[in-house]
Amino acid sequence: MSLPDDNPLTREELAWQLVELFDELRVDQLNEMLAKNVPLETLEFFASYADDFCEGDNVGESTRKRLPNLMLLGYLLRVLEERLLVEPDPFDA
Repeated sequence: MSLPDDNPLTREELAWQLVELFDELRVDQLNEMLAKNVPLETLEFFASYADDFCEGDNVGESTRKRLPNLMLLGYLLRVLEERLLVEPDPFDA
């Protein structure tokens, strides 16, 4: 994915574009995108891991509910990077 002047997107720019795209999707579109790109086992893992992670710490209920979504967003960003970035620079953080 490139900007109009053909400069490749940085990882930060790619992340912001993904977030902006999510903001524009309706719930049914978001569910369809998830169904096509994220295995059900992965979604179940995120929910389970978030519960386990929050269990041992004093994590508020609001954060506990949002943690699987944050993990999912990170997963989707990584999948998008793998699909779009031809040769990512290993030192580009």
